[in-house]
Amino acid sequence: MTEKQKRFCDEYIIDLNATQAAIRAGYSPHTAKDIASQNLAKLNILAEINKKLAERSKRTGVNQDRVVRELAKIAFVNAADVIDDRDATVKPTATDDDRACIQSVKVKIMDGDKGSVEEREIKLADKVRALELLGKHLGMFKDKLDLTANVPVIISGSDELED
Repeated sequence: MTEKQKRFCDEYIIDLNATQAAIRAGYSPHTAKDIASQNLAKLNILAEINKKLAERSKRTGVNQDRVVRELAKIAFVNAADVIDDRDATVKPTATDDDRACIQSVKVKIMDGDKGSVEEREIKLADKVRALELLGKHLGMFKDKLDLTANVPVIISGSDELED
């Protein structure tokens, strides 16, 4: 593997954009798309990229299972288990998983005629989006419509067909 191909591998794992990785690795912007495609077709380069991705996953602790677990926390959290609806506070009985689903907490204190008034807002992470991402991961939603069918073809005409 050439030095430029090694740099391509390093650059590719940054954002998984092959064309940009080729440019950053030193290939010409005019040929970067073609070079990137050729590089990704080479088994030794693909193996190096996969090795680097696995190393990063191990180093950071980020992998598919962890991402799916985090999405599941958000998708299946029950707001009633997290938020006390009487005073808009986080319930003391909320679990760590429940609290991990909190996107933001806002507390606004306003001075009024009868003293200060406290306004609270607790926002949970987007449950619908988490469900959508989990559904896509599980193959529940198809972005493409598959229109394959077996259709007999009949050829007719005045000319006789030869065997």
